[in-house]
Amino acid sequence: MSQKVFFADLRSGPRENLHHKLKRLLDKAGVDTLVRKADLVAVKLHFGEKGNTAFIRPILIRDIIEKIATLGGKPFLTDTNTLYRGERGESVSHLVLALEHGFSFATVAAPVIIADGLRGNDSVRVQIEAKHFDEVSIAASIANADMLVSAAHFKGHELTGFGGTLKNLGMGCASREGKLKQHSDISPKVTAKECIACGKCMEHCPVGAITMVNEKARINQNLCIGCAQCITACSVGAVKINWNESTELFQEKMVEYAYGVFACHGRKSVYLNFLTGISPACDCYGHADSPIVPDIGILASRDPVAIDQASADLVNAQEGFINCALKTNRKKGKDKFRGIYPAVDWELQLSYAEKLGMGTRSYKIIEI
Repeated sequence: MSQKVFFADLRSGPRENLHHKLKRLLDKAGVDTLVRKADLVAVKLHFGEKGNTAFIRPILIRDIIEKIATLGGKPFLTDTNTLYRGERGESVSHLVLALEHGFSFATVAAPVIIADGLRGNDSVRVQIEAKHFDEVSIAASIANADMLVSAAHFKGHELTGFGGTLKNLGMGCASREGKLKQHSDISPKVTAKECIACGKCMEHCPVGAITMVNEKARINQNLCIGCAQCITACSVGAVKINWNESTELFQEKMVEYAYGVFACHGRKSVYLNFLTGISPACDCYGHADSPIVPDIGILASRDPVAIDQASADLVNAQEGFINCALKTNRKKGKDKFRGIYPAVDWELQLSYAEKLGMGTRSYKIIEI
């Protein structure tokens, strides 16, 4: 059976601006039937890496916050720390960057909470018993919230073809340990020539898997539990991630983590995809390349699979821009994501999520 995906284009006028339209979209998606008085509502988004400009505008996020608050909920904005070293690798820098990008209380009317704690290890184990994982490590503040609203910027992605709701849940809600397990099947590695033998990685390793050999850190892979604490602890970047997963395996692992988030909240979730500034790569980059197609609008649904399928179809239905990252497939109806990443089968994430019972790829768009 097809699922409803509500769609608001970006047209506005004196009678209804985009802020009013977004709140009406949330009404159609059923937010008012889900939020209970005093519910702690996690609004999961991406604050954008330093230098990136494609992330969702804070003033639009405020509309979501205001809607939840009027229903008696207590909303907070949240994201998780990154696996790679950057401005969002730990909560202090992450919060500073969120403020720099406009996500202050004065702008969005809600506090910002980094969901997996100071160094990315504040997590909850969620049992899923799936193909690759029996349990997944989900950021605690997301797992423990009463409700989840996912606000995803829909764009291209080099590992999944596109990044939308499923990626916002699977990678975006995982602890640092969870992110490492999705990207890699073995422990981190130490680049000896960069190691200064400061010992910080040893101090932060919870299982004593790191020792000093000839004044260089060495990780015992038999003891390593893959928590990735050493990556953020290293002040010189000598501890590296093993980026060794195929795109097919990565997509399945990511979807299993999304399934873990889905298991935490059941049907008490609403998903939004913002099809604006549709850049060719993830907002984790410190830049945002030119959009690949024109702005389309905003989608909302209670089904995470249906909304991503609908978003991909809407993007592919557009005429691609000439001066952008598209190498091929610029014509209407052509696969824009394969036009950027021809080796990535983005449909795998959708089919696997459907197989796990997260939703359906069959949808009906209802324009408001």
